[in-house]
Amino acid sequence: MQRVNGLHHITAIAGPAQENLDFYAGVLGMRLVKKSVNQDDPGTYHLFYADQEGHPGTDLTFFPWSMMAPARAGHGLALEVGLEVPAGSLGFWGARLERYGARLGAVETRFGDKTLPLVDPHGLKLALVAPSAAPPRTFTPWSGGPVPEDRQIRGLYGAQVWERSAAATAAFLTTALGFERLATEDGWTRYGFRDAAGVVDIREAPGSRGAWGIGSVHHLAWRVEDSERQLAMRARVEAAGARPTPVIDRFWFKSVYFHEPGGVLFELATEGPGFAVDEDKEHLGETLVLPPWLEASRARIEGMLPPLRPAASSTAGSRAEGGS
Repeated sequence: MQRVNGLHHITAIAGPAQENLDFYAGVLGMRLVKKSVNQDDPGTYHLFYADQEGHPGTDLTFFPWSMMAPARAGHGLALEVGLEVPAGSLGFWGARLERYGARLGAVETRFGDKTLPLVDPHGLKLALVAPSAAPPRTFTPWSGGPVPEDRQIRGLYGAQVWERSAAATAAFLTTALGFERLATEDGWTRYGFRDAAGVVDIREAPGSRGAWGIGSVHHLAWRVEDSERQLAMRARVEAAGARPTPVIDRFWFKSVYFHEPGGVLFELATEGPGFAVDEDKEHLGETLVLPPWLEASRARIEGMLPPLRPAASSTAGSRAEGGS
């Protein structure tokens, strides 16, 4: 059966870019692997955080639209991003995040996995998940990061989605995209893959429709191997009643966008060519990189973007933070 292969990336909406960079690179210790712009709104950064090499499935990205209103919770939105961390590391993470003043919840168990909920500086709900059985993934630790390599975020674990009708979305996930129904717990139903990283937890929320804003997920991108598989999956999505865009060349990967039945924006993204196609792997994210078709406008674009300094971070005290 044709299917997607787990998460490729998740993109969210942030406030000021420097605050976003300081938190995700400086506190969470994810590597900024690409500093670029929103190709549909080039006056806005597009910041990509991932592992050392920017592997698909490790990539959390942001549009810093600081003039937007805060998000409005409701159905038709993904409202929490799960990040995988190593087993036994939540004590370390709780101490580190508390030290930096992050808004933390209590550690809880979800679907058998220890989970630490938190909120980022701009209101995005996150969950650090230490899975009891880690899904297969490709991950390279960031050797120059502020977090010890054996405690680093491994990649994207999944997302929570509110839907007005869970049944319509469930049918679409399983028939068009090839997801499996994995489990149900406390009003949530989990869909995903046994051999790929990236779950979706769905619950019905029959109230008002949600709205994008600062602190919300913009879209969930699902991984396909190459352009041939992308076109095949696009045809399945269209046959299931969605209205996918044509293939859009994002330079580092190719994209197809569509809304699933409940309204959440999804993307099919190819694995390659990858972030090293235009930068040396050792220097990813250090300079503003534009796709070739925007290079002629570089001076104008740079004039619209706020300056970004390297992330404020500190490794001091890391050894004293909790280790389990």
